[in-house]
Order: sequence, then structure tokens, then C-alpha cells
Amino acid sequence: MSEGMKVAIVGEAGLLFGFRALGLKVFSPASVDEARAVMAVLEKEDYALCFLHESYFGPLQEEREAIGKKFRPVIVGFSDYRKISDHIEVRMKEMAVRATGSDSLVKRKGKI
Repeated sequence: MSEGMKVAIVGEAGLLFGFRALGLKVFSPASVDEARAVMAVLEKEDYALCFLHESYFGPLQEEREAIGKKFRPVIVGFSDYRKISDHIEVRMKEMAVRATGSDSLVKRKGKI
């Protein structure tokens, strides 16, 4: 990838392992403040595209709007599978309780 076409992905390290394996630049900030610093780096180092995890999308609205007035980087939000998985788990527990009176059939390993 040429220098002018750098792509970054910002989110939790566990979600981004595959992208790192593909050779994309991955940033895993531990807080919103660190994510703000990452956004400044992306702008300074002239990245063309940034995929920003939904957990940072709202808190970094001001930064996104400021960067959006410039040509790049283009910031695109993304979400992961966890919200839908959590929703399915809750629905399965509800159905199990209605059907059997207990949610013991759908408890996760290691959880009580």
C-alpha cells in the first residue's frame, strides 16, 4: 500500500487481531482520551481511511467533525458481533425460563 493510502483501524485489541494479521495499522486505545490522541496521529501522519469502532464513534464526534472538514482521513464507523450475541443470549434465557422455569440450559461456561 502506498504512503498516501494508509488505512487504520481503531478499537479493542481482541477485535482487531485479524486486521493486524492482514498488515493494517491497528490502534487499541485504553480510553477515550487515548483515542483522541490516536485521531491526532492519524491526521498528522496523513492516513487516507480510518475504521473507528462504535464505542469511540459518539465520544469522538467533535474530532470526527473537525477531521471531516478536511480531505482525509475518511472516518468510517464499524460495530462488532457482541451486541447481537448479547441480545440473542438474553432472548434465549427468556425463552428457556418460559419453557422450563429455569435458565440453567443456557448459562455460559464459567458464569453462574
